[in-house]
Amino acid sequence: MHLFSENLAIEVASYYRNIVLGHGATPKVFTMVNGDGDQYLFFIDDLQMERVDEDQFLAYIVQQHDALTYARGTLVIVDQSQQFIEFAVVDKDDQQAIVCSAELTRDLEDKPIALSEFEKTLVKRESIVFGHLYDPVKLSDEKTEDYESLWEEMKAKILHRSMAI
Repeated sequence: MHLFSENLAIEVASYYRNIVLGHGATPKVFTMVNGDGDQYLFFIDDLQMERVDEDQFLAYIVQQHDALTYARGTLVIVDQSQQFIEFAVVDKDDQQAIVCSAELTRDLEDKPIALSEFEKTLVKRESIVFGHLYDPVKLSDEKTEDYESLWEEMKAKILHRSMAI
């Protein structure tokens, strides 16, 4: 597992803690880091796509940007009293992935008030629903153009930073 993946797990856990407890929001998050040290982070809901297209788009950008590692997270609601924030970090060169989960507690007004520590577990990458973004994706020229345009449109909403490696 690359050091990027370990660090990304720590960073995403901290990000979720800050945004959930500080702002009361629990977004679906996607982030990736490439070999040049460029990191991109955005909310998946901003894509406004059906799940199949969303997965194809994410696979497209993972491959276009030659991501070494990526993470995808969301809120999982078991029932009203049991909610978790879960994310997985997938490394390009490892068949295992890091899955992190923390229990979210809400008050009577449904505002987040506590988030347990994220527990990390190693699992086989193929067991993760979205663990296949490195698999080659065949897109029509039209779909490729659509995804390139969407990426350009999304740039204003994407947090981009360079780690200057």
